[in-house]
Amino acid sequence: MTQKLSIGLIGAGRIGKVHAQSIANQVADAEIVRVADALPDAAAAIGQQYNIPFSDNYKDVLQDDAVKAILICSSTDTHAQMMIEAAAAGKHIFCEKPIDHDLSRIDAALSAVERAGVKLMIGFNRRFDLNFQKVKETISSGAIGEPHLLKITSRDPAPPPISYIKVSGGLFMDMTIHDFDMARFLFGEVEEVFATGGVLVDPAIGEAGDIDTAIITLKFANGAMGTIDNSRQAVYGYDQRVEAFGSEGMVEIKNNLPNTHAFYGADGVVSEKPLYFFLERYMDAYGREMAAFVDCVVHDKPSPVTGQDGRAPVVIAMAALKSLQENRPVKLIEIS
Repeated sequence: MTQKLSIGLIGAGRIGKVHAQSIANQVADAEIVRVADALPDAAAAIGQQYNIPFSDNYKDVLQDDAVKAILICSSTDTHAQMMIEAAAAGKHIFCEKPIDHDLSRIDAALSAVERAGVKLMIGFNRRFDLNFQKVKETISSGAIGEPHLLKITSRDPAPPPISYIKVSGGLFMDMTIHDFDMARFLFGEVEEVFATGGVLVDPAIGEAGDIDTAIITLKFANGAMGTIDNSRQAVYGYDQRVEAFGSEGMVEIKNNLPNTHAFYGADGVVSEKPLYFFLERYMDAYGREMAAFVDCVVHDKPSPVTGQDGRAPVVIAMAALKSLQENRPVKLIEIS
């Protein structure tokens, strides 16, 4: 029997719990062996659930010789430093997005990983959703011909707490960053961004210095164009759709529903609302993401989501914010 990859978890909040559950239930050749969180109760909850050591100091995970790989699921402001320390300790690294809100800190972390020669994978889970993967495969096969237009709709069912918005880096950095990654995943590198946005959902979001509604226009290096529309509140559920149009056709994906029944009556047609939140929509994708990370470590494969894949959406997010503030298109070379 092959020995399982021993993984240490840093960050026992919502996403940390998701990854721990995914590994326990969907990844046969790995296991969580230690957990740490700055909140002792959070660490204890996962530690007791999986019968593993827990503490409130992440260094305990890094210093454990039994731990071969690290999941960094703590707050964004800790990611880069933890990556540097994990690399120095010789641990393979999975890090949630974004790596950091500052490019110099991102570059320092990526350099540390490269020097150490450890694996690094960034957590963009939507790449592992079967729907998005089918769109990618269709585009890559040439079925739509030359890519011309990309439309991404991404709307949350409800805004996050204001306390989160104040530290998240803003809508472009904490929400649209997934869409920026998906745009690159599907159509390639982005060269220019124009963003417009406003506060249409909750005035408190504006008071916290952020926006809750946005439309972003992208120009790609291959000449294609794209649009992303975001809202912090879609009253009907989690709205995740993509359309890719090209010279030979179009491929699209619609929302996942709890079931596909529809009732047709005299008053109209009634069907289910989209799945309500990202945990419902992407739980399988999280499992596939963790399996991909373990596979790249155990079988020495290239990372499916590299450090540069983690850096690029941050650059696009910065360009989008600059565009919003200055009301003009911004080329990415102005940022990076």
